[in-house]
Amino acid sequence: MNRLSKLLAALKIDTYILLLFGMVVLASVLPVHGVAAGALSWVVKLAIGLLFFLHGAKLSREAVVAGLTHWRLHLTILAFTFVLFPLLGLGVARSGLLSPTLSMGMLYLSCLPSTVQSSIAFTSIGRGNVAAAVCAASASNLLGIFLTPVLVGLLMNAHGQTGGWESIRSIVMQLLVPFVAGQLARPWVGAWIERHKTLVGRVDRGSILLVVYAAFSAAVVGGIWNNVSALELALLIAVCCGLLAVIMAATVFGARALGFSKPDEVAIVFCGSKKSLATGVPMAGILFPGATAGVLVLPLMIFHQIQLMVCSVIAQRYGARVEED
Repeated sequence: MNRLSKLLAALKIDTYILLLFGMVVLASVLPVHGVAAGALSWVVKLAIGLLFFLHGAKLSREAVVAGLTHWRLHLTILAFTFVLFPLLGLGVARSGLLSPTLSMGMLYLSCLPSTVQSSIAFTSIGRGNVAAAVCAASASNLLGIFLTPVLVGLLMNAHGQTGGWESIRSIVMQLLVPFVAGQLARPWVGAWIERHKTLVGRVDRGSILLVVYAAFSAAVVGGIWNNVSALELALLIAVCCGLLAVIMAATVFGARALGFSKPDEVAIVFCGSKKSLATGVPMAGILFPGATAGVLVLPLMIFHQIQLMVCSVIAQRYGARVEED
């Protein structure tokens, strides 16, 4: 087991990503259907509510306020996240490289907000503006609760099973309300969460694993593996790599062209180039039917692993460059 851990570390493969793909395998072998699928659906809704409650309770208001004054940096990051990224996703979708369903998955991926934890962590490793990264990543996720459904509606013309306004209402009830409740409860639960970070992290990640299993169970029952071939998966990986390369180059050269300092550039690169798995998977289950959601999150899962591997290397190089300077 120790050798396996060292090998995964050397390859920069997150064990959690392996667990995510393990849920795909489990759902492929043992998918839930019938009455069990209905019961799992309610469990997933509760898990999503708990997930976003914890996100709200973990978010430090002090750190966010510390970075609020850097509005020019925040607007730049939001422009990369919710303007340039969706335009690139639309280009991929219309290129014809992928099947229609996977193309829609890439387009959905491009509409999502940035990550929070990894954006801040990589900004810290790269010796960037951490306070601004906390504020920008948090703002991206909060705005994403509203902007992502709007972008999905505009670009994909898809509003889930119950219509556009009903989907937005569901997102507000399942994501925003628990998030706000977590923020309000922070004075009472914040210290406990800080003392039990490991336990909270396991609950956080366990909730996402459960959502992935439920989504792919519905996709398997709907015949996903009859529609996605090994060649399409290989092509999807290549497209994800290309998309990440373009957006990272855009954030680097865009930050330099706009005259940002090196710490600000680091924050822009890591907050503006990544997409949130923690937000994307639960939201897909709300916006799309179960079988469709399982296929649509496949590009997100692949892109998420690639971005972690690439950003890990780049963050270390940024950090080493700052030390040399």
